Amino acid sequence: MHNKLLNYFSRIMPLSPEEANAITATMNIQQYKKGTVLLKEGQISAEAYFVLEGCVRQYSLVDGDEKTTNFFTEEQWVVSIQSMSNQVPSNHFLECCIDSFLVVGNREKEEDLYRQFPKLETISRKVMEKIFAEQQENMTSYTTDSPEQRYIKLLKSRPDLFQRLPQYQIASYLGVKPESLSRIRKRIVNKK
Repeated sequence: MHNKLLNYFSRIMPLSPEEANAITATMNIQQYKKGTVLLKEGQISAEAYFVLEGCVRQYSLVDGDEKTTNFFTEEQWVVSIQSMSNQVPSNHFLECCIDSFLVVGNREKEEDLYRQFPKLETISRKVMEKIFAEQQENMTSYTTDSPEQRYIKLLKSRPDLFQRLPQYQIASYLGVKPESLSRIRKRIVNKK
């Protein structure tokens, strides 16, 4: 499993054997059961995660209803950026939707690696740029696309979610009720 993270970094920028060894030496891989809450609303985030296997859901509670705002699957970073960077309480929850293997990191380990290997800070910046670009695309889609368009995009870009997650979570992510998701699916099937 260590190789999954190293391969991910190597696709961004080649790693020297020393850099790869340092990353491997500090890597903390944890297994989490379905339903494990990694971060609660109101807590200050101290850790970031890299998904090796599994899925983590980000959601907020609005008037008692869970509103899913993101899913993180293999080779994605799970970071509560505002909470971790600014040391402020999180405004969302992070929960494992299914059994998951995650690399767990913290700022202290990260800073130590940057001091030893400055190139890793460049890789980290590129990772953050990728995360921001994905978030920007998601936000744009959510504000400009219809629920049906969002469903089609999700089906094309992340079809695995439909096999792994309950429909009510996908519906919440798309901003619709489960009944509306069923109607959207029927319309799409009837168009074929």
